[in-house]
Amino acid sequence: MKKKSQHPKMFHFKQFSVSAGECGMPVSTDGVLLGAWMNGHNLRSILDIGTGTGLLALFCAQRFPKAQITALDIDQQAIQTALNNRDNSPWASRIEVKHQDILTFTPHSDYDAIICNPPYFTSGQVATAPTRALARHVSGFSHQQLLHHCQHLLSPTGQLNLILPCQEGDALINIAKQQGWFLTRYCLVSPTDTKPPARILFSLSKTKPPACEETRLTIRIQNSYTPAFTELTQAFYLKM
Repeated sequence: MKKKSQHPKMFHFKQFSVSAGECGMPVSTDGVLLGAWMNGHNLRSILDIGTGTGLLALFCAQRFPKAQITALDIDQQAIQTALNNRDNSPWASRIEVKHQDILTFTPHSDYDAIICNPPYFTSGQVATAPTRALARHVSGFSHQQLLHHCQHLLSPTGQLNLILPCQEGDALINIAKQQGWFLTRYCLVSPTDTKPPARILFSLSKTKPPACEETRLTIRIQNSYTPAFTELTQAFYLKM
């Protein structure tokens, strides 16, 4: 899934490369899945919350050529990493990286789409490295707060796109419905054909859809990528 490099933290995709730098969460399959799975038509503005390395902003820049992308993070090391990755990409002019807390972010206009790979562990042992703990654990920032602020940042017909472990994802969806959100897309992701789903990809909107699109995705069968996973990621992974 990654090309060998002299830099052990450098990931090469077909149209761009991502250095993990000192970011708390380097490139992950979760991020790749979300960046490839999100959809939209004629998107002009996208907000990436908790950008980390800038991976999702770069995915959006490749997939939505008309979109201006705003990428936020509260961690200064992540911001520097995201800036470096943006500047080394073909889309530097369309990605704005901001050192900003989503809880105090007040843009001039709303966004056509929001994408976020949020901190998801609500219990369990917190990582000892502060940057990794910040990226992986919900601490001082709840999923309820995320949903509340996204309601004000998203256009009336826009989509909020997320990936979470199944338990946390279903809990967030229930909270979202109580806040007036509607579930528009829902995809259960299994690592192999012999293991249960481990992640949920899902989209929320403030506008009720005719129906929710429900799908399943399996990443591997017998140590090979499935046709569905290959189709989803082949525009990005080098060897797909």
